Amino acid sequence: MQQLEIEFKNLLTKEEFERIKGLFSFQPADFKLQENTYFDTEDFALKKMGCALRIRGKEGKWEWTLKEPAAGGLLETTEKLTPDAAAQIAGQGRFPDGQLAGRLKELGIEPARLRPFGKLKTWRAEKNYNNGLLVLDHSVYLNKEDFELEYETGDPVSGERDFQQLLERCRIPRRKTENKIMRFYKEWIKRNEES
Repeated sequence: MQQLEIEFKNLLTKEEFERIKGLFSFQPADFKLQENTYFDTEDFALKKMGCALRIRGKEGKWEWTLKEPAAGGLLETTEKLTPDAAAQIAGQGRFPDGQLAGRLKELGIEPARLRPFGKLKTWRAEKNYNNGLLVLDHSVYLNKEDFELEYETGDPVSGERDFQQLLERCRIPRRKTENKIMRFYKEWIKRNEES
């Protein structure tokens, strides 16, 4: 499956995160754990192209997703995985054939070159909001945690307006926010340079 991902995001302080939880009546049971394992080549060929590859496990279901830069957002190519296929990728680096593997090869990346380089856990809650999906995330990775608000929509113009109005309503400043994998990359590089 391929889709254009149009989303707006903003990092939050813990206090802002709690404020939004209360405003939208999120309950503890609304937050579901998802675990991402990120992959790249040893020389970070995907990152150099602005791409990202992850396997995500959530509620016993698995999928792998390639994100590529595209006009107006990110192009996501996602395929479902069986638990056995997910385990083979994680344990043996054996990636299944299919559209996603084919797309990697078109980008000049042989799946056999890919290596896992880290995990990120996110507790995520979602609610429909205006014409999109409001997402509240609490993520933990590399002994770091962050809080994030996302708004996924099909229309970049009304989505931008709705997201800005929401931030203003919640008294939250707009912050330049990179996606999770870029935040993960930066923290990973920083820690490896320090050691």
